[in-house]
Amino acid sequence: MAKGLNVVGLMNVQFAIQGEKVYVLEVNPRASRTVPYVSKATGAPLAKIAALCMVGKSLAEQGYTREIIPPYYSVKEAVFPFIKFPGVDTILGPEMKSTGEVMGVGETFAEAFVKSQLAAGVRLPKGGKAFLSVRNQDKAKAVEVARMLTDLGFTLVATRGTAAAIEKAGLKVQPVNKVMEGRPHIVDMLKNREVSLIINTVEEDQRSIRDSWSIRNSALQNRITYYTTIAGARAACLGMHGLKELRPYDIQTLHESLPKGVPNSLGQSK
Repeated sequence: MAKGLNVVGLMNVQFAIQGEKVYVLEVNPRASRTVPYVSKATGAPLAKIAALCMVGKSLAEQGYTREIIPPYYSVKEAVFPFIKFPGVDTILGPEMKSTGEVMGVGETFAEAFVKSQLAAGVRLPKGGKAFLSVRNQDKAKAVEVARMLTDLGFTLVATRGTAAAIEKAGLKVQPVNKVMEGRPHIVDMLKNREVSLIINTVEEDQRSIRDSWSIRNSALQNRITYYTTIAGARAACLGMHGLKELRPYDIQTLHESLPKGVPNSLGQSK
């Protein structure tokens, strides 16, 4: 942005993080699709607040001078239409692949996360075999996920490199061949519906992505729940581990539980 340029109102910032570096991809003077979700989660009408700021009414004049921290959890999840586009790789990258978002709300992170998955069309399994195949830098974190899955009652299946790391941690795991290593291999297991959950992260080079495409494609075609990031897999485990009975909430009651002194959607202080 030009030096000395002041922007009043909402801005949409697209950025990517690699290691310790943050890359700003673009900055647009407009609201993003996240704004209505944050508004519903916090009870603050961000679009209205921003519009009033743009015409000269400060945040202090509107009564918004501190962060709003709700006593409940809200999880936004992207909705991906991969099943409608045969052959499209489901691996996530910096490009936008989602066609919308949904949000789950709950008294715990587990409840909110599971609701977000259900709303996005993802069904978390209650047991069975979990397959893990992760890149080298994710192996340590994959062990933590494997331990959580074992505690949830899953049996573990993994490619040989990932299986070695899991076995070293003292967990029981069944090694399975990659497609290139000969049959029977993991895609055979997926087609036979022997696996109920897949955790697959890959190296960033094109060869690794191409070699593991058959796993992700088989998961998609056979409607098997899968995660392509360790963070997503860990969140799923937390969701399954802490899940109790789901119940609906009305947004008015949720907003009544927000900290006192915060203006409501009409701009009136509670």
